[in-house]
Amino acid sequence: MRLTLSSETVRNAVMRNESGQILYRTFHPLKLGINQGTTTIQKIKPNDDPTDMRDQFDVLAQIEWHLTTPTVFRMHGQELPSNVFIPRHGIRGRLSKRTFTGQDGRPYRWDMHRHVVVLSRNDETREELARYHRATLGILGPKQRPYLEIHPDVWHMLDMIVVTFVYIEKLHMDKDRGAQRNSGTRVIP
Repeated sequence: MRLTLSSETVRNAVMRNESGQILYRTFHPLKLGINQGTTTIQKIKPNDDPTDMRDQFDVLAQIEWHLTTPTVFRMHGQELPSNVFIPRHGIRGRLSKRTFTGQDGRPYRWDMHRHVVVLSRNDETREELARYHRATLGILGPKQRPYLEIHPDVWHMLDMIVVTFVYIEKLHMDKDRGAQRNSGTRVIP
């Protein structure tokens, strides 16, 4: 499955399947300060009225961003701090990974590489299950929007993948911006 994003700004984006149907949308009002606001992730729901062609959405999750304390995830009636739900692993200063347990009870990990984030099983196989592709301008190949490629083995937990992806890619983009500021140059994805 391929979820195409309307924007690389994952906190304000629409995610569509291969048929162009909107499956998820995210929005995040601009807020400055220690509490950096809340990203709301919505999921399409079946329309109750077959004559009404407007999409209807339910709130899937919210991510309340913090600078000095752990970010908070709100899903399924629970509040989970990021350091419990998707803790950081690895050596500080190096590209890190975040791990979580899926609804199927299996361990998964998001790895933040230089230009991509990758979801894999957090076991000896390290089987790749999802990969984010940033937008391309079409200079060296066809122009394409950003998209998240997801393996069929994990379609059963698509909601969890989308929620954790929004979190991970926002951290990844923050890391890229920090590298740009520290080096005085722009990192090209």
